[in-house]
Amino acid sequence: MFTLISPTAGRLPAGKRLLAALAATLALWGGAVQAAAWPSQPLRIIVPYTAGGAVDALARLTGQYLAPRVGQPILIENKPGAGSNIGMEAAAHAAPDGYTLLMAANSLATNNSLYPDLRFNGLRDFAPVAQIGYAPLMIVVPADSPIHSLRELLETARKSPGKLSYASSGNGSSSHLAGESLKIAAGIDVLHVPYRGAAPAMTDLLGGRISYMAVNPAEAAQHIKAGRLRALAVAAPQRLAILPDVPTAAEAGLPGYEEAVWWGLVAPAGTPAAIVTRLNHDVRAALDEPAMKARLDALGVIERPGPPDQFAAFIKAETARARQVIQTAHIKPN
Repeated sequence: MFTLISPTAGRLPAGKRLLAALAATLALWGGAVQAAAWPSQPLRIIVPYTAGGAVDALARLTGQYLAPRVGQPILIENKPGAGSNIGMEAAAHAAPDGYTLLMAANSLATNNSLYPDLRFNGLRDFAPVAQIGYAPLMIVVPADSPIHSLRELLETARKSPGKLSYASSGNGSSSHLAGESLKIAAGIDVLHVPYRGAAPAMTDLLGGRISYMAVNPAEAAQHIKAGRLRALAVAAPQRLAILPDVPTAAEAGLPGYEEAVWWGLVAPAGTPAAIVTRLNHDVRAALDEPAMKARLDALGVIERPGPPDQFAAFIKAETARARQVIQTAHIKPN
């Protein structure tokens, strides 16, 4: 699916060292010329998920405010499938010329630990450009649940191991890892019930067939405000602006429990540094637009602008953290 957003080491012998230096100089000169001419055609942002979800929405919003700054149309291309691996592989193998980007999310940090036979590597094959932001997850229960706090949930789970259940949008999803992280942090035994997406999981949660779930605030806020769900805690150091009455996990009795979904742009490895720097500047400028800030606030997204190396360090840390949870909980994709 396509949507176009318009802009309105060993030492070498002396001779070989000279040739290597000349080749390096020419490569740098070529990269500089390429960067100077960039962009001369539309850009493409690959979204490794179906249209209509959170990652797709962030890609379209980013494209809307980024296109005028780069001065070229931006094509949003949805390439879902295989746990987002189809779209990520396509981006990893694209030409590193600054014209293909990937709207990355948590799966960039988790999938190399979940799928051992991937034909790309989330750390090696991408050049981080800029993080867009993140949304802390929250623990919610049906409105008619007898559980009224996170502390009660943990006490119930400890008293009756295996009695409670939590839903996720699928094996290896952010809601699954958040659920397993809660089990590990609190030392509880709870049944995991995976679904094929967030929508059916939410349906069963609202119907009381599931005890609780870790959810994106943007997906749950309307149900919480309508009295269909009860929020027990947000897995973040601070309370959320869109739901200020919901305590943090630390306030609710589980300090250190922090989980979030996050988004950002990455390019194929080898993309000229000058282009990455320019894109980072333009993305951060777009994030400063009051209209974009307002849209992100409404979605419950907390902005996290920063330089490319900051985003790279974040992805590396998230990859290590996800690997530990996946290994400890023995999580498999199917």
